Amino acid sequence: MPRQPLFAGLVLDEFGNLAESALVGDEPCYVVDDAGFRRHIPSEQVDRQVLNHMAEMMKGSEDLLSEHTARMLGQEDVFTKAAIEQQLKNIDKQFDQLLQAGLPEDMRAYLGMLGFKIIINVHGEVIKVEQPGVSSNEGEG
Repeated sequence: MPRQPLFAGLVLDEFGNLAESALVGDEPCYVVDDAGFRRHIPSEQVDRQVLNHMAEMMKGSEDLLSEHTARMLGQEDVFTKAAIEQQLKNIDKQFDQLLQAGLPEDMRAYLGMLGFKIIINVHGEVIKVEQPGVSSNEGEG
């Protein structure tokens, strides 16, 4: 289990206040202020919502994403593209490993500089995921 939430420093409450990170026992949490009461929300609950949202956005574009990724890696052969595409199609299976390993601090800082933000309510429900160049609301259907 990671020692801090996956998206630490990128999660805000509905009022634009940064959610703090804390440990309750050995469980990492986001802490939001609910009218003076500090609610500790298990980070995995929020992090999985965000990861599922990202996976949903990638669905149907795996071939295009794998092609561009292979090109960026300088490995434009059919086998590399197929391997990347397969990993993208099974991205949800990678979540446990990502939650376990966590994101490097510099990656979170980079995401923050790009404008990546996660807005949650006091119950830990993701209201909105703001991604650079992408307009999306989690609560809208």
